[in-house]
Amino acid sequence: MAKLRPEQLSAALAKGLSPIYIVTGEEPLLIQETCDLIRTAARKAGFVERDLYHADTSFDWSQVLASANSMSLFADKKIIEVRIPNGKPGDKGTKVFQEYAQSPSPDNLLLIVTDKVDSATQKSKWFTALESEGVHIQHWPVTSENLSHWISTRLKQAGLQADSNAVDLLASRIEGNLLAAVQEIEKLKLLAPTNVISMELMASVVADSARYDVFGLSDKALHGDARGAVKTLHGLKSEGTEAIAVLWALTRDIRSLVQISQMTSQGKNFDWAAKQAGVWDKKQPLFRGALNRIKPPQLQQLLRKANGIDKAVKGMRNADPWDELLDLVLNLAGVQSLDSANEKLSLKI
Repeated sequence: MAKLRPEQLSAALAKGLSPIYIVTGEEPLLIQETCDLIRTAARKAGFVERDLYHADTSFDWSQVLASANSMSLFADKKIIEVRIPNGKPGDKGTKVFQEYAQSPSPDNLLLIVTDKVDSATQKSKWFTALESEGVHIQHWPVTSENLSHWISTRLKQAGLQADSNAVDLLASRIEGNLLAAVQEIEKLKLLAPTNVISMELMASVVADSARYDVFGLSDKALHGDARGAVKTLHGLKSEGTEAIAVLWALTRDIRSLVQISQMTSQGKNFDWAAKQAGVWDKKQPLFRGALNRIKPPQLQQLLRKANGIDKAVKGMRNADPWDELLDLVLNLAGVQSLDSANEKLSLKI
């Protein structure tokens, strides 16, 4: 049938239900809200029962067809919900979905929920078979650039108004944790004396619900957001994250930068080089921007620095890994501090 943007779903459900829905994405809150909308519409249409399956590696796929073919004791319509964590049902799951898509029953509504699916998966036999009879709703992550706009929209939906400073303050506090943002907005609805939220009120009400992760750290550094990257680094340290995990994420992206730089210097196309280096399409602009900012000799310096930090983590150098990770993050973000003396120190055992 069609792909739908998440904001189009409510209007589409009002016109009628599709026999099959595929909901994909990486943000749990958005996935949950979309599934709730579909289930609510389905219940209003008489789909009272719900069979839920978690399709792990040992899952018995025959259960799905058995559920689809079995009559309810009370002859109610049924939601068959299948959650596929890795987005890969395997050969058995593919056969089941293809068979199901050939003649979906009007008494069943099939809801497939999975993580982000790449273009290859969307062209696979199971996916195209289901999509030909149903609807695909794909959620993209809310990026740091779009977070303030997303928060403003949610505030308006909650009947609240906030100036840009208040919105930015909430965005900085929750650091991409959308569930925390929604919880704080609900708190504001209860505590705000009016529907207008000032920055002072926001500061007094909103808790610091930042969610720090090593991949977000590397993305901020690649983007050139030194301030955001340093804040995330300190957050990771305070949450007890191991220094080696932080180093792994940073080193992985630095090595990808080196590989792309070398291939493009040989005349290879950037997009092709990025794919060869294992960089996803959505992250390619980050790497392109970083390579415009960081020259090949500096990339080699970053690799040497990472090598020195690895030795410090393993106790082979007398240095504080977190202090040196700070230096590495700053340089990756474009704040230059590495020089030949630093390089010699990083290589010293």
